[in-house]
Amino acid sequence: MGDGAERREARRFTMNLPMRVLRREDKERELDAHTRDVSYRGLYFLADADFEVGSEIEFVITLPQLVTQSGDVNVRCQGKIVRVEPTDNGRVGIAAKIARYEFMPATATAA
Repeated sequence: MGDGAERREARRFTMNLPMRVLRREDKERELDAHTRDVSYRGLYFLADADFEVGSEIEFVITLPQLVTQSGDVNVRCQGKIVRVEPTDNGRVGIAAKIARYEFMPATATAA
């Protein structure tokens, strides 16, 4: 199994998309972040705050008109942090598994 082959179950798409993140235990503090890559099973994002592996989060990713070919679309998700790592630019890289998601009109702002 050491052939270096891709083992991910879902294709990842490199996308720098804006997102808002809420920790399940701290719903008062919404954090701004940006995705690095996204699949239907999970995502990797960069943030200025630290997260703990295993913690549950809620987040909203905004898919822009360029991606949707119509108007902006918000995707509201629930997930779990599976990896946290420092990056070269001082931000934190976070990998999360998506448990549930729903599409919402872009005018809906609450995560």
